[in-house]
Amino acid sequence: MATDEELEIAEDSRLGGARSVGLVETQYWTSDEPLDLECGAVLPQITQAYETYGELTPERDNAILIFHALSGDAHVAGYHSPEDRKPGWWDIMVGPNKPFDTNRYFVVCANVLGGCKGSTGPSSIDPETGRPYGLRFPMVTIGDMVRAQARLMDHLGIERLLAVAGGSMGGMLALDWAVRFPERTASVIAIATTARLSAQGIAFNEVGRQAIMADPNWRQGNYYEDGEQPQAGLAIARMIGHITYLSDQQMRAKFGRRLQNRDTLGYEFGTEFQVESYLRYQGNSFVRRFDANSYLYITKAIDYFDLSAGHRSLVEALERVQASFLVISFTSDWLFPTYQSKELVRALQAVGAPVTFLEITSEYGHDAFLLPNEELESAISDFLANVYRRIRGQHGRALSEEAAL
Repeated sequence: MATDEELEIAEDSRLGGARSVGLVETQYWTSDEPLDLECGAVLPQITQAYETYGELTPERDNAILIFHALSGDAHVAGYHSPEDRKPGWWDIMVGPNKPFDTNRYFVVCANVLGGCKGSTGPSSIDPETGRPYGLRFPMVTIGDMVRAQARLMDHLGIERLLAVAGGSMGGMLALDWAVRFPERTASVIAIATTARLSAQGIAFNEVGRQAIMADPNWRQGNYYEDGEQPQAGLAIARMIGHITYLSDQQMRAKFGRRLQNRDTLGYEFGTEFQVESYLRYQGNSFVRRFDANSYLYITKAIDYFDLSAGHRSLVEALERVQASFLVISFTSDWLFPTYQSKELVRALQAVGAPVTFLEITSEYGHDAFLLPNEELESAISDFLANVYRRIRGQHGRALSEEAAL
């Protein structure tokens, strides 16, 4: 728990001020119940790292589960210490009087299975060998990640979620949750995502994986104890991925063909253009906070994702959903373009699910959902308020009927 002094510091504007959740602490929960994976393997136990924000109501009807994207983690908002320079990855959206308003809602975010920020993954210790799993870690899917987090919700005593929400891979997780646990889902916020990854998306992920596996330091994934992480390969994978998160408009405006710290071309293979410097910075900073094997496993899980798998169509896959949906896309997102969101919306309409669709004009590409945007913030705030109002109204009517009896 944070001390009084730390809480006072958290109120300082440097840590986000009155609209920040302030100082937060990552929690860990281990389930000793084996988890059967879709690949046929079994994990004997799983640990999940998670953070919570706000307070759960006595009725337990205000819980929201936020899923992170590929490179995210459980730290969605606030600061871990007074020295932190950067808040959680979606701090602009989670906190008092923000769209995911922690004055009203109880927000949970967990690191996915297969990750490297506290949840069981390839860098975790294999209980059978006492050494890091490496490639002995079994393949996991989006569905496996969702079922693991369902156990976490059971542990927290949350039977039904007010909302599941996420962007990119987080949106895939939210959609899978709604299909897998319809009775536990009141609403879904799916942003910049898709019901199945396209061939183009699979292609970019494969190039990133090949960059990692071509690094001599990868050593078939056995680098934890005996060698250095394949930093060069992971940095290249991140550079490739980051290009897909941006848009042509944004790159032209941000970099153009401007040179970096020079006035003329050097006619060499060093860093000459600003865009080159930017990508190298992104790659080098990523290797300091992410594990190469987790990158392999998580991108493969994204590739495998197909909401219609096991069904004759996407419409059939969605027939049992009980949630209201908010689906949002961005005009300049070429990784998960708007037509993919519209395909999902049409399938939801076909099964009669309440769905609101919004395409937001933005020049920031796929990463737009991580950046300040009044239209996005307003849409989420209004959607959640309406869902919560309806849920509370249902509770009120139920209590009235019970009293009448």
